[in-house]
Amino acid sequence: MTKRKQQIRGHIPTYELYGEDDPAGSRFWVHCETIPARSALHHWEIGLHRHERYFQILLVTGGSGDAIFEGSIARFEPNSIVTVPPAVGHGFRFSPDIDGYVFTFLASRLPVRPGEPSALGQFLSAPSITRLAPQDPDSHLILSHLLRVAAEWQGRLTGRTVLMETGLAAALALAARLAAQDRIETEETDDNDRRVEAFSSLLHREVRNQRPASFYADALGITPTHLNRVLRAKTGLGTQQLVARRLIEEAQRELLFTPGSIKEIAFRLGFSDPAYFSRFFSRQTSMTPASWRAQEQARLGSRAERR
Repeated sequence: MTKRKQQIRGHIPTYELYGEDDPAGSRFWVHCETIPARSALHHWEIGLHRHERYFQILLVTGGSGDAIFEGSIARFEPNSIVTVPPAVGHGFRFSPDIDGYVFTFLASRLPVRPGEPSALGQFLSAPSITRLAPQDPDSHLILSHLLRVAAEWQGRLTGRTVLMETGLAAALALAARLAAQDRIETEETDDNDRRVEAFSSLLHREVRNQRPASFYADALGITPTHLNRVLRAKTGLGTQQLVARRLIEEAQRELLFTPGSIKEIAFRLGFSDPAYFSRFFSRQTSMTPASWRAQEQARLGSRAERR
């Protein structure tokens, strides 16, 4: 992958979908379209921009182009995927024969958040171009998963949300594996790296069960004090802080994308006392759950209601 430095000047605009001036935002969790559908309208060039809370995957199946990632330019050709985390300035120059899909979806729907202490979290935290080798089984699976997501988006059949969310997650997990393959073959991950990755996986699965720190330490075969020390060394945060941060992310997702009451959401998140849930949420965000929900819904708005 060829890279060269480029000077970035001026303000980088923020969009949810490129070129759409909609300050109130669009209430969607995923959007899919072909690469030519939008790039053709802009003479095959997508100017530098960023997405505040959306992760983006470009599946390139034909043509070629350059990806501009703030200070660098990288070439891509078929078959490959381009991954762009939220808040990263990026743009594209496409050849007129470009083909493939663009998937834009909420980063909160990822199984692991960008920057979390795991191989996948680190992969998701920086823009990347991953080549899909023709004879590689994982590359073939990535291509199959993303083509299925595109088909589900277009078909709009029952169960499409689950299939799309699973397909996107699987494609990214496999891409992270491919990206790290050379490093994994030449370097050994130390015990603490493995412990942090195992903790992240456990936390994703158990966060709604309100497990104590001792549960995670026992599962990893170390003491709670040792686990806390390892996590602080690797992430800067202790066990309870990481658990609380992830629980807040789950709460915000529930508040924004489900119609349940605060009490119902509290129970789904493992809180037996809704009042305690409200106090916990307020301590972490400086807002009550109801106030946060109202603010975010007003900010996002509803495209359907305005049309």
